[in-house]
Amino acid sequence: MRITAEGLSWSVAGTPVVRGVSLDMAPGETVGLLGPNGSGKSSLLRCLAGLRVPDAGTVRYDGACVRDWSARRTARHVAFVGQDAAADSDLTVADVVGLGRTPFRDRWRGPGAHDRAVVAAALERVGLTALAGRSWRALSGGERQRAHIARALAQQAPALLLDEPTNHLDVRHQLELMELLTGTGRTVLVALHDLSLAARYCDRLLLLHHGRLTASGTPAAVLTRERLAEVFEVDAELTTDALGHPAVGYRGPLPATPRPAP
Repeated sequence: MRITAEGLSWSVAGTPVVRGVSLDMAPGETVGLLGPNGSGKSSLLRCLAGLRVPDAGTVRYDGACVRDWSARRTARHVAFVGQDAAADSDLTVADVVGLGRTPFRDRWRGPGAHDRAVVAAALERVGLTALAGRSWRALSGGERQRAHIARALAQQAPALLLDEPTNHLDVRHQLELMELLTGTGRTVLVALHDLSLAARYCDRLLLLHHGRLTASGTPAAVLTRERLAEVFEVDAELTTDALGHPAVGYRGPLPATPRPAP
C-alpha cells in the first residue's frame, strides 16, 4: 500500500510539533523515521495512522484521502505499534494478540477458526507461542513489546507503522524484529533511535528535525557527517562494520545548539 502525506502539520497547545511534512512511501518499502527526541516522530506516525487529526495537510492510502475514514476502516489498512508496552490487564497473551483481529470481526461474534489461526501464526513469528496462555501481567517489557508486534501482524493490514519498536528488546530480538519487518512484504515505517539498525535494514530514511522533514533518501545520502552534526549534535559518519554492514561510527558529542523558537 502506498502512503503519502502532503503538507502535514500538527500542533499541541499552540506549539507546532509537525511542520509541513510531505512524504511518499512506495508499496512494500521499509522506511526508517529518524530524529532526536522531540523532533516530532511519534506525532507524525500517529497522524499517518489516523490516531491524530492534523491541523493542515492530507494523508492518503493508495491515493484515497483518509481524513473522514472510521477507525475500523483505517485499522484494516494500517497497524500501529506504539512505544509503551506496559498495560494492566488480566488478558492472556493470545487475547492481546487477538485484538488485532477486531477490525475484521462482527462486533457480536467471537473469534473464529481463521482468527485463531492468524493469531497462532503471529505468535510463532515473534517467538511467543509458548507464552500464549500466560497472563499479560506476567510478561517482561520485551515480551510485551513482541506481543504488541504480534498483534499488529495479526491485524494483517498492508502497512505497519511502528514507534521505537526495539525499545525493551535485547540485541538478538532487535535484529530478529528488523529482519521480520523487512521480510513481511508490507509497507513499513519504523521510528528508530539506533542509526546503525536503520542504515542496515531500511530501504530509505526520513530525517525529522524540529518537526520538519530535513532529508529523505538512502542511508548513505541521509546519514552524512555534516547532517549528523547538525541534527544529532554528534561527530559521526556512516561506515561499514566488520561484516560489511552499514553502521554509524561515533567520535563523540558536539556542543549543543539552541532550539529555534516555535
